[in-house]
Amino acid sequence: MKVLTAPVEEVPVDELAFKVFIKAIELLGGPRKLIEYRNLTWVPSLMAASYAVILRDKKMKTTEEIAEFIGISTQTVKKILSADPEAVMRKVKGELEELDDHVAGGLAKEAWRRLKAGEDLQITIDSSRAVLEAVESPPWAVLVLKRIKGLDFPVESAEILRERLRGIEVDGKNVSELLDKISYPVRSPAELLKKLKEAST
Repeated sequence: MKVLTAPVEEVPVDELAFKVFIKAIELLGGPRKLIEYRNLTWVPSLMAASYAVILRDKKMKTTEEIAEFIGISTQTVKKILSADPEAVMRKVKGELEELDDHVAGGLAKEAWRRLKAGEDLQITIDSSRAVLEAVESPPWAVLVLKRIKGLDFPVESAEILRERLRGIEVDGKNVSELLDKISYPVRSPAELLKKLKEAST
């Protein structure tokens, strides 16, 4: 007798991580506020944290599996997943001076908690992009994320990325040149950001 099983629902990891990322930016005060911080390390860190939270909660991945998928250390994944969202929100609001927690991890966890509770994105992805495009010097990482939306990972070669990322500069260097310096395959958007940053230094 043949046993019928329900099909396993595919978790849209990239889509959920991007929503968490946008919600976290919203919690910071919106795209303009993020740019005011003038700290580019926040963007890739926040993207990595968004992926870590989704991979743990929706895919039940281990710390090691998450670290491999994103391209970061297991220690960083542990810091992201153990961050206290409440303390991080107090830090962001200026209520706490010192904080040992992983700020991006706490923001991503709080963003995901609110999205799961049914809280809508107050700034839509499209309007976030419109604001970013209106800013004189948007962070390169946000532009990269915008251009690769919908791209399937892993990416096996520079040619797949070259057309999408045309015209972007990473720390004053043409992204096209940097794409030839990084190793392939690139397994995730967060890993792409990390490799581009490393190639630019």
